[in-house]
Amino acid sequence: MDRKDAIDLAGATGLVVFATMLAFNQVVIKVTNAGFGPVFAAGLRSALALGVLGIWLLVRRRRLEGIGRTFWSGLLLGGLFTVEFIFLFIALDLTTVSRVSILFYSMPVWLAVIAHFALPGETLSWRRTLGLALAMAGVIWALFDPESRLAGSLMGDILALLAAFAWAGIALTVRLTRVSELSPEGQLFWQLSVSTVGLLAAAPLFGEFLRDPAAIHVAGLAFQAIFVASLGFLFWLRLMAIYPASDVAAFSFLSPVLAVGMGWLLLDEPVGPGFLGAMCLVAVGIVLINGRRKRAVQVPQNVA
Repeated sequence: MDRKDAIDLAGATGLVVFATMLAFNQVVIKVTNAGFGPVFAAGLRSALALGVLGIWLLVRRRRLEGIGRTFWSGLLLGGLFTVEFIFLFIALDLTTVSRVSILFYSMPVWLAVIAHFALPGETLSWRRTLGLALAMAGVIWALFDPESRLAGSLMGDILALLAAFAWAGIALTVRLTRVSELSPEGQLFWQLSVSTVGLLAAAPLFGEFLRDPAAIHVAGLAFQAIFVASLGFLFWLRLMAIYPASDVAAFSFLSPVLAVGMGWLLLDEPVGPGFLGAMCLVAVGIVLINGRRKRAVQVPQNVA
């Protein structure tokens, strides 16, 4: 397909479907954690997704060019990915999907702050500063919302924020190191291969491997590996190749909004008016932060 200057109906539909899948995946991770230890489940997911990526490369007859010359930066990329998913999977084990989603998807806030000081051309404009203020206010509001807090966990909230910081680190690594020279499949290879080893090696430190696995938990792992961590990521990259990055990024507010709704609908999580207000502030803030500008930070979509 040819490059397009704006999001059309097909692009908008694809982005809404992808955001919905990511939101649903937060619920899937929490459900899967009932059958497998969180870190062990994350490692299995990376291993399965790496296999799917290998099949994809064989079918498409594509090679991973430049992997050798990006060894150290690739290890950094994969290491940050590993740490991120240790934090995220344990967070979803401890607290609600709603709280994790608001905190985890606040990543553009922290990336915008770091980019202001670390990246040329990423100075905070008045529009992005306003978005930053609104999103941070929403995060603080969500943290202290009394109804939601009773069903959550302070440790889970902290881990969700740490996962967001690790995700921001991934974005900066892609921008500032030699992994930027790799194809999207090459970047995904480093994330999945390093995290497979790292997560499975770390799993014994975080409790039992198996809890009470059943068919639904195995199906949850398969969904994560096939439709999110591998093919879903490649689908998103295809959209990025067709549409402007800033337009694609503007849809990122949908994932936390939809995840909050799914946590309430599917898991009966408490979502009162206060928490909905916090969610709206974060969503509006993300839209303002990701607004059009001459040169946008390339944020690799998280495969969570």
